[in-house]
Amino acid sequence: MSAADALHRGRSPFLGSAAGALLDADGRIVGWTLEAERLLALGAAQVRGRPVRELLADPAGWPSLADLTEQQRLDGWSGAAELRSGRGEELAVAYQVLPLGGPPTEPCSCPPTGPREDLRDDHDRPDAPARYFVLAAPATQVARSRQDQAFTRELFLQDRVGLAVFDDRLRLIRTNTHLLPYSGLPPDLRGRRLGDFLQPQDAEAVERGLHEVLRTGRPLVGAEELVRTIEDPAGGAVMAISAFRLQAPDGQVIGVTALFTDVTELHRSGERLALLHRATAAVGGSLSVSATAEELAAVLAPGLADLAVVDVAEAVFVGEEPAPGRDGRLVLRRTAVAVTPGPNALPAPPTGVAVQVDPDDPPTPADPADPAAPAEGAGVTGTPGVEAHDAGAGGAAAGAAADTPAGVPTEMTAPMRAGGSLLGRVTVRRAPNRPPYLPADRELLREIADRAALALDNARRYTREHRAAVGLQRSLLPPSQAETAAVSTASVYLPTDTASGIGGDWFDVIPLSSARVALVAGDVVGHGLAASATMGRLRTAVRTLADLDLEPDELLVHLDDLVAQLMVEAERPDEEADPDDHQQAVPFGATCVYAVYDPVSRRCAMASAGHPPPAVVAPDGAVTYVPVRPGPPLGVTGLPFEVTEVELVPGSLLALYTDGLIQGYGDDLDEGMAELGRRLAAVAGPGPAAGGAGTPSLRDLGREVVAGLPAHRLTDDVTLLLARTRAVPAEATAGWTLDTDPAGVARVREAATGQLRAWGLEDLVFTTELVLSELVTNAIRYAGGPVGVRLIRAERLTCEVSDPSATQPRMRRARLTDEGGRGLYLVAQLTNRWGSRYTRQGKTIWAEQDLP
Repeated sequence: MSAADALHRGRSPFLGSAAGALLDADGRIVGWTLEAERLLALGAAQVRGRPVRELLADPAGWPSLADLTEQQRLDGWSGAAELRSGRGEELAVAYQVLPLGGPPTEPCSCPPTGPREDLRDDHDRPDAPARYFVLAAPATQVARSRQDQAFTRELFLQDRVGLAVFDDRLRLIRTNTHLLPYSGLPPDLRGRRLGDFLQPQDAEAVERGLHEVLRTGRPLVGAEELVRTIEDPAGGAVMAISAFRLQAPDGQVIGVTALFTDVTELHRSGERLALLHRATAAVGGSLSVSATAEELAAVLAPGLADLAVVDVAEAVFVGEEPAPGRDGRLVLRRTAVAVTPGPNALPAPPTGVAVQVDPDDPPTPADPADPAAPAEGAGVTGTPGVEAHDAGAGGAAAGAAADTPAGVPTEMTAPMRAGGSLLGRVTVRRAPNRPPYLPADRELLREIADRAALALDNARRYTREHRAAVGLQRSLLPPSQAETAAVSTASVYLPTDTASGIGGDWFDVIPLSSARVALVAGDVVGHGLAASATMGRLRTAVRTLADLDLEPDELLVHLDDLVAQLMVEAERPDEEADPDDHQQAVPFGATCVYAVYDPVSRRCAMASAGHPPPAVVAPDGAVTYVPVRPGPPLGVTGLPFEVTEVELVPGSLLALYTDGLIQGYGDDLDEGMAELGRRLAAVAGPGPAAGGAGTPSLRDLGREVVAGLPAHRLTDDVTLLLARTRAVPAEATAGWTLDTDPAGVARVREAATGQLRAWGLEDLVFTTELVLSELVTNAIRYAGGPVGVRLIRAERLTCEVSDPSATQPRMRRARLTDEGGRGLYLVAQLTNRWGSRYTRQGKTIWAEQDLP
């Protein structure tokens, strides 16, 4: 055996830069390499002819050639020794002795990596034949070389991590048997590229990373890629790929080594955990039952399924606990359906369908023809409470799932229970080309269903409380529609759906004297029952003050004083209050706009306490905002309010609203007002004459204005009051002015009688004559002149008597012996309603009678 053959067969650690020496049969040095000179600092002339023992620190460490076995003579031997260098140092080395076969004159067959060209020997001399070739290297270098060899050998022998060596063109040179953990690979991968057996997109993704390693030299660490073979495109595994560049000693790039670690299960576990977190966040972000179901379905498809169906018990939508009917079955409503889009998308069943189930049985739907129902009898054992099914065994999806092997679970159904009650169920299904569900998937669906059940139960409880609060607030508000001689009105009220509860928005339509009407919109700060209670108190106060026929600015001053008093009372400690009661503090701050419209003069006077300005839609569709100067919000005393008057064309639309409406269109108030203006112009623009055929009702107009607002995501109540103005024609009024002459009473009775006959109101002549006689006589006797008399025929007949006195009349009980004092009593008995109001010139006493 030659020395080169022995080196390569044993994969000697001395290949490379090792010191070399030639020995004759007696162990004398006959040849010396340059590497040996550098290692020991001894030249060839210094060592030639000397026994090799003399170089050892311990000569006994070199075996006697006579003591060698026959096998050692043939194959050589190795060991460790301490050499003494020319510098006087002792150097620990490992050596290997190789016998040289053939006659002395045989040419040397040193390995290509050995220092053959600089070997200095005398083996061509007949008296010094070379019989042994000795290689030596520092012991630490040899140990590292042997460790490198063992590491490389074991790395390719292990089967836990896939290992591949690529050349500079990314062709496979060498792999271990565990390159990819599934079938579909050719038996011999040498010389192939990844695209020869992997899906093109997968091979391109892996090679992109390897190219980057070749180009930059930066190692690739733990890059996760989906790897699928051409033969199995539906399967595949997620591999964590690490790679580093290979370089020759001269620095030339010769390839790249990549390690493939199967992290499919780890990746799936991470995806399941992330899906659980997303589902928890989704269902916990809303207190709406329907929104919770929709968010759950949207997370499950495509997160866990290609089709997700959520059925919720009917009772949950009204805040009640689900209870089975007399037949023992529970009615579920299909609330949400989500489908993963794509060429193989599953058909989506319709929502709103009622399904009856037995709450005590497993959650398998009863109707096998139900598009979302798993097939009965196809259950697969697994997680308790979750049923896995073969969707191809029956039902509407049987044809679509014909390629799925029988018994493979491609559908799961889990109940949603809370407090022992079945609140609903969730069903997920995968398309036939998707992998089947695993036990871990069933456990995941069970956990998601449990968390969704808690969210649904919270939404159910909130719905119950919210419905009670909304019912209370609606009971404190007027009817949504009203008709008066001055306006026809319709309102829209959308309560907030936040956890803090409904707000304190309110509106009102208050009939006033002389066919006038007051329109009110207000907003109490805060939310909850406390805000609703405060709203009820303020609405009652506004109605009471409106009955006094105060000017808008004066009314707001009185209302502001009332709010300030309530705030002071709220700050006083209540000794009877429960110290453990942490209820929300009662809010008293509010904004309000108060408008009075007179259909006779067609003018509207209004004042605002920190409230957004009303909008006016002219009959031609032009939208403007009343340039009202808002005063401070109610409760900030000491500042005045200003009255703004505008003239309204008959048929105009006056819109009063709260800030929740304009905030619903956007966070910016200016943008919200602009959007409200656009919507008002769109829905109430030019069209058929107001009130004519084809004109949409005010209720429909209001619904169109608020359409598109997210009803279950409002952050504040939305209130909109629409009022279509009317006018009292000039021929429906009549007026006279009298001086202080008592004879004028007879003249005004006669004129009024003629006017009533002209209007066809002969039945009211006697009563009107008596009322005018009493009121005009009192005005002439106690107030002086001039005295104004006016009749208004609208929904009712109104008699007005105005005088310059600011003294309010009062009705008193006359004694039997009194000659007077019965006039106002008679007026009150003969008319439906009477009263008086202050004016800039004095006061006006009025009385109303129903038209026959």
